[in-house]
Amino acid sequence: MHTLQITPLNQWNVGTDLAKPVYISGPCSAETEEQVIETCVRIAKKPYVNMLRAGIWKPRTRPNSFEGIGSVGLQWLKEAGKITGLPVTTEVANAKHAYEALRMGIDVLWIGARTTVNPFAVQEIADALRGVDVPVMVKNPVNPDLELWIGAFERLNHAGITKIAAIHRGFSTYGKNKYRNRPQWEIPIELMRRLPQLPIICDPSHICGVRHLLQEVAQKAMDLNFTGLMIESHIHPSKALSDAQQQIEPEIYHQLIESLILRTPTITDEGFLHTLEDLREIINEHDDKLIDLLAQRMKVSQKIGEYKKTTGITILQSARWSEIVQTRCEHGAKVGLSEDFISAIFNAIHKESIRHQASVMNIKNQKP
Repeated sequence: MHTLQITPLNQWNVGTDLAKPVYISGPCSAETEEQVIETCVRIAKKPYVNMLRAGIWKPRTRPNSFEGIGSVGLQWLKEAGKITGLPVTTEVANAKHAYEALRMGIDVLWIGARTTVNPFAVQEIADALRGVDVPVMVKNPVNPDLELWIGAFERLNHAGITKIAAIHRGFSTYGKNKYRNRPQWEIPIELMRRLPQLPIICDPSHICGVRHLLQEVAQKAMDLNFTGLMIESHIHPSKALSDAQQQIEPEIYHQLIESLILRTPTITDEGFLHTLEDLREIINEHDDKLIDLLAQRMKVSQKIGEYKKTTGITILQSARWSEIVQTRCEHGAKVGLSEDFISAIFNAIHKESIRHQASVMNIKNQKP
């Protein structure tokens, strides 16, 4: 398990007490002073926001897009924080951004996905912040690389920064998909397992890319015990200069937060805990049986490898593999298991089966 020094949220000293759940909202991009301040003031009319956000510098995929208003936007964001009494946060992509944000007194910084993917850029920011007591949140890299994500926290920690948090914004994917960025929940879940003290904020706006999916993803994050949410809002979402389809009006943001069901990860009721323990024991028994069955399956795979070796045929038989995927998915659907789930399981089984067959087929025949 990785060892990092992590300062709890309630010790961040950003002008207000931060406690779970943490809600962060504000425009994707600062466009005008009026837009930033009005958006933030309307958000703060209800106690559903702990921190205000706005993008000042926007790394865009294509040139000639709106790439942010620049440093002047920091003044607008800071003024919005002063009016509402809330801390403010913005994205920094290099040392210059970090210096500018610190000079303007921005309370919390975050490193974006396009920066996290580059260790040199993260190190540059970490070096710029060395000796500065400022919280830094780190979005996951655009590609699903957990080690790269953890590496960013380590670089910040080595620079003396202990007020750190993660932001899960999903992972880039090619082709048509329900989400703009696939959530791949198993990756932040694994991050929670490795770094249980690390606060993890979910960014439904960038996962979804569209407004109508925001509530679904936000609720999923809360059900998975995320620390909080970062959701983009705008006084006129349809007229936003960046990511117009995923931003919502402050009042819609309030409705979304009000709709969330918040659950606790622990409970003290003895009757419930006893029942839960009984059910978990049943799960343990099923898991043991699954492992034993998989071990038996791999022994058969080794036998198949021996026959393939004697006949000189290849390990991979594409037609057979296609048949397995199709028939197992059909069987899974009949018993209420999703195609994605069955495919993932059998892809892993197939990989292990190939490993077992290869261990047999690649042994050189020993001479007598």
